[in-house]
Amino acid sequence: MDENLLVARNVRRFRLERAMSMGELARRSGLSKQTLSKIEQGVGNPTVETLAALASALDQSTRRLLTEWGTPVFVQRSDEGTWTAGKGWSERMLDEIYGSGYVRTLLLRLEKGGRAEVMEAHQPGTLHHLYVITGRMRTGPVVDQVEVAAGDFVRFPGDVSHVHTCLSERVVAHMVTTLPQVRQFGPRVRS
Repeated sequence: MDENLLVARNVRRFRLERAMSMGELARRSGLSKQTLSKIEQGVGNPTVETLAALASALDQSTRRLLTEWGTPVFVQRSDEGTWTAGKGWSERMLDEIYGSGYVRTLLLRLEKGGRAEVMEAHQPGTLHHLYVITGRMRTGPVVDQVEVAAGDFVRFPGDVSHVHTCLSERVVAHMVTTLPQVRQFGPRVRS
C-alpha cells in the first residue's frame, strides 16, 4: 500500500468528520493550503513534523494518520474491469474479500427528485457492494461519497452513515450487504 495515499485518505476523513474546511485545517496546523491539498491528493511527501502538526490540528495521534481504518471506499469503473472468457461464458470479477457472516442481496431503484435519506450506520464491519446497472448516482459514506454510473462497481463501509442519491432520471443497482457473523448465544458456564 502507498503510505501517501493512506495518509491522504485519513487526513481527508478526519477533516470532513470535523466539518473543517481545508483553509481551517491549514490555519490550525500552520501549513499552507497548497501543501495540505497535495497531502490530501496523495502526491505530497509529508515530513514527520508535518504529520505531527496535522494530527494535532485534527485532535488525533500521528499513528492514526498512518494506520488503515475500517474499509476504504473501492470503485471499479466500467472500463477498468477485466473479462475472463471460457467456453460459452465470461465473467468480470467485481470484488473479492475474505469473511463470513450474513449476506443480503437486493436490487435498488431510485427515481430523480426522490429525497436522499441518510441511512444510519449498521453493525461494525458491515460492507455494501453496489453495481450500477442503469443510470448515474452518488453513493457512499456521508463524508466520502462517490459518483458512479452504469457498469461501475463500488464497495464502501456500511458501519458509518451513508446515502444514495439519484443523478439521472432513474437508477437501478444491484447491492449486496455483508454483515460479520455475530454469536447469537454467549458462552455457557457449567455449574
